[in-house]
Amino acid sequence: MEVIDRRAFLASCIAATSSPHLLIAAPPGNASHGAAPMSAVLDDTLRNGIARRKIPAVVAMVAGPDRVLYMGAFGHRESDGPPLQLDSIFRIASMTKAVTTVAALQLVEQGKVSLDEPVARHLPQFKNVQLLAGFDAQGEPILGPAVTPPTLRHLLTHTSGLCYDMWDPDMFRYTSKHPTADNVPGPLIFEPGTRWQYGQGLDWTGRLVETVSGLTLEDYFQQNICTPLGMADTSFIFPADKFERLVTNYHRNESGDLQQDERKLPTAPKTFGGGGGLYSTAADYIRFMQMILNQGLGPNGARVLRADTVAEMEVNQIGVLTPGKMKTQRPDLTSDVDMQPGRTEKWSLGFLLNTTAYPGGRSAGSLAWAGLLNTYYWIDPKRDLCAVILMQYLPFADQRALSLLGEFEQAVYATKPS
Repeated sequence: MEVIDRRAFLASCIAATSSPHLLIAAPPGNASHGAAPMSAVLDDTLRNGIARRKIPAVVAMVAGPDRVLYMGAFGHRESDGPPLQLDSIFRIASMTKAVTTVAALQLVEQGKVSLDEPVARHLPQFKNVQLLAGFDAQGEPILGPAVTPPTLRHLLTHTSGLCYDMWDPDMFRYTSKHPTADNVPGPLIFEPGTRWQYGQGLDWTGRLVETVSGLTLEDYFQQNICTPLGMADTSFIFPADKFERLVTNYHRNESGDLQQDERKLPTAPKTFGGGGGLYSTAADYIRFMQMILNQGLGPNGARVLRADTVAEMEVNQIGVLTPGKMKTQRPDLTSDVDMQPGRTEKWSLGFLLNTTAYPGGRSAGSLAWAGLLNTYYWIDPKRDLCAVILMQYLPFADQRALSLLGEFEQAVYATKPS
């Protein structure tokens, strides 16, 4: 398995860019002080890493604020299919959440919505949102009105009480007998602001963006984020003419082996979810992260967010609360999640925020998150660096995927040019 069309892709990136804030590729062999070039080390890390772990495919990129430092593609689009390309398209699932956060914060900047007003002012579904207080002797849910009205800040920081049933036993118990409706939020599993629990806050943030802007989330993203940043392959709608670039999904079966899912053209969604659903490429997501590194500036100086807004995305927004370990209720979809065992993390507006530096890796204050199909990224403002690594299989937080992520991160910082 070899890196595909690196020279041609680098040339196309360089030819297409002329601004100091664009996705500009660095030349090969960009190590310093006699160290092995980043390209060679990361190539070996990824090539050998997926071979040892039997991971079908991976694309990864590393960048600074104004240039790409590394890009590599290994494996195959599908079993016995063509080699993966650097522009292969992945389902990025919850990596959508950061994009939705930016959309909501743009509306905050415009004064159309406030972080701390009740979202019920824009989404009347929240006026009578229910709180799950437990279950009675017959196993029926005990529901009552929430005292604290959820705000946009609660939605963006996963402190609203909304949660996914795949990681919460009470919600899993509730939905097993009482499927939730798409147009009804909740029930909440705690009073807003009293706990952190990963959940559907960004799904409802997407609906808020649609209501306030008058656009579908797809149209809003394209007009206000994707087009200004040059993210031409990022969309909720997958076009038929790009099907050859789509990476096939896999899932780990009962024997522990990865089994390929049926390969078919995705159907267009009827609605767009702010919590997931985007298709994208490593290069597109790098452009998004470079915007964060550049304090809200995109290509050709396009202002996507104000610098002070980006600063709020880089600091703790949940006070003394902390993201905890997420115990799986659906092992077919996700493993237990403890992204950095033994460390205390926080949540900003849009990102997981680590409070201590990782030995040999990202700095304290780095921003990160992931997608269900084992796609991961981080942004390190102190080191002016961002990176993304995309795989495409279930379950999420699979130990082999996390192990490759860790090796990749260590190799990035060991070879990063000064």
